[in-house]
Amino acid sequence: MDKCSSTVCVLIVALCALVKFGTVFSTVKTGKPGVCPHWRFDFGHCAEFCSKDRDCPNNEKCCSNGCGRECMAPVIGKPGACPRRRFDFGHCVEFCAHDRDCPNNEKCCSNGCGRECMAPLTGKPGVCPRRHFAYGSCAESCSYDSDCPNNEKCCFNGCGHECTLPYIGER
Repeated sequence: MDKCSSTVCVLIVALCALVKFGTVFSTVKTGKPGVCPHWRFDFGHCAEFCSKDRDCPNNEKCCSNGCGRECMAPVIGKPGACPRRRFDFGHCVEFCAHDRDCPNNEKCCSNGCGRECMAPLTGKPGVCPRRHFAYGSCAESCSYDSDCPNNEKCCFNGCGHECTLPYIGER
């Protein structure tokens, strides 16, 4: 084979690869609502039972099972938000993977290392007022609305958090 032919072959292969990857990266992701469940460390069937959400019945999504892909029911989260972590560490154990693994209204939240069921944050009515100055005390005197007395909310003051009377009404 002469030098010119091998160069042409390399260019053709490169062009084919570019077209293939360009098609993959330009594909618009239009799937069903919801998110795939996190797979645990055990592996599922090493087969591709689906490739896109549209391959799955009803509201199921095409999700990784740790080795292949299969249709699974999407994760439906519970209302509310996970509390902010007070520390950057916790038990390094996965006590839950999704909100549905938790009893009642508890949510599956990160504890800094693993995941565990926790009561969701329940905020008090109203919103934190707008600050008229750039910075307040850098002390963290509260973390949640529930740390504050009466109707006060835990608000960011520009540097830290402090209990503040909320603004209630229309802005």
